[in-house]
Amino acid sequence: MRLEEAIPPPLGRRLVTLEDAGNYILKLPKAEHEATQWQAAMEALILVATSGGPTMFARIGVMRALNRHVEQVFDPSRKDHHWGKRKLARDRLQPRLATSAPSR
Repeated sequence: MRLEEAIPPPLGRRLVTLEDAGNYILKLPKAEHEATQWQAAMEALILVATSGGPTMFARIGVMRALNRHVEQVFDPSRKDHHWGKRKLARDRLQPRLATSAPSR
């Protein structure tokens, strides 16, 4: 069964099918193969292969295992700030009201 999107491992050729991903995991060194992330990835591969579920689940499992040593750091410079770019819709549609109290 083909994956929706190929997985680029750090070394070697791209993983295109579930079988490619399974063989890649089996060829890992024993200490790395027994890591919990790789075990979860293998479970996801087996479930997708036997149950016919979405192949994206298997891809996510393998990608998480491949990137388990990568520290995820929030970079605030990449976040777009939403304030100050545009006015609210209510301010554009209604004219500005006087700041003084209404007269009777």
